[in-house]
Amino acid sequence: MRRKSVAVLDIRSLEITAIVGERGVNNTFIIKSKYTATYDGYAEGEMVDEDSFLSAVIDVVKSTISAFGGIKTFYVGVPAEFTRVVQADKIMSFQSAKKITSDDCEYLACMSTPEDTKDYRTIRHSCMYYILSDKRKLIDPVGTVSDSLRGKFSFYQCSNKFIDLMTKAFDGIPSVSEIKPIPSVYAEAMYLIPPEQRDEYALLFDLGYISSSYSIICGNGVAFSESFSIGIGHLAVYLTAELDIPFDVAVSFLNQINLNAKETLGGVLECMYQGRNYKYSTIVLRDKVREGLDGICETMEECMQSYKGKNLDSKPMFITGESVKIVRGTVEHISNRLVKNIEVVAPCVPYYDKPQFSSILSLLDTALTDAESRSFFNK
Repeated sequence: MRRKSVAVLDIRSLEITAIVGERGVNNTFIIKSKYTATYDGYAEGEMVDEDSFLSAVIDVVKSTISAFGGIKTFYVGVPAEFTRVVQADKIMSFQSAKKITSDDCEYLACMSTPEDTKDYRTIRHSCMYYILSDKRKLIDPVGTVSDSLRGKFSFYQCSNKFIDLMTKAFDGIPSVSEIKPIPSVYAEAMYLIPPEQRDEYALLFDLGYISSSYSIICGNGVAFSESFSIGIGHLAVYLTAELDIPFDVAVSFLNQINLNAKETLGGVLECMYQGRNYKYSTIVLRDKVREGLDGICETMEECMQSYKGKNLDSKPMFITGESVKIVRGTVEHISNRLVKNIEVVAPCVPYYDKPQFSSILSLLDTALTDAESRSFFNK
């Protein structure tokens, strides 16, 4: 594979996507290949069906290799369901004031690294910010002078179950000799949210199909992250149970509903499925969807209350994910329900400037940054 290109695997709760890409001009990307496969998804930190997952991974990876040629390294996004973020606060002192180096920063990170457990292992770390002896708070202290260095670190740990599954999937693909995990929550935070928004604190909500996540971002790290197995797909399940209709019909209704549209008596939505016409009141369907969204909002509120570090009530929330645009009016309803300003974020890339592409392009950006860094040091 060309040196400038990287292969990335994005694992969402609805589908799995593999792409090969490289950097373009003006912060864009050149996508060389892209393959997607649906599968049964994951919930509560477990794959719904491991065989379905393995089959989807092998399918998209083999298709990518077949189209692009030999690929030795695959960067794999680790979903929030299989990630936990561990915080560390460490300080080291020097005999006298000195110029801080990158080696000092790395040594401080090594001092802070939490131990792996039987269930999780550390796959990455980042520093939210550093503090010098004069109390200055910096994202990058290299080159500054201080007699001490304190770091607020985020360590991203991946479930060993997930690692074992990925190893099993790639065992049948001998051409791939290296798997590099990237925590998706970290990749999205760094790519989607501008540094000036992260300097203090920023809130990021990823609305998925079966699984979603809520994260608090600070500086160059994730201060808090929690996932929950609720997404827009559960609204379809809710409609199925409440109205006694097939799941596919419920999905069709979700795609037709507009929560912002003016309420009109007598309005109906229709769906033809297996020779039968399903017809329901628009008002009834909207009310049911709002009830389902309220359930998601209640879970979000629980996540927000779980963070005890700082009062973030005044902070706006960024929202992204493949399910943001499925039901029109979702963002406005969540904003009103939480009484919080919410802004949709997506990649600033032509043809990919939609929330559904946030995860894959965030991972691609992080993978390219890692590859560029490795290439530089190899030189």
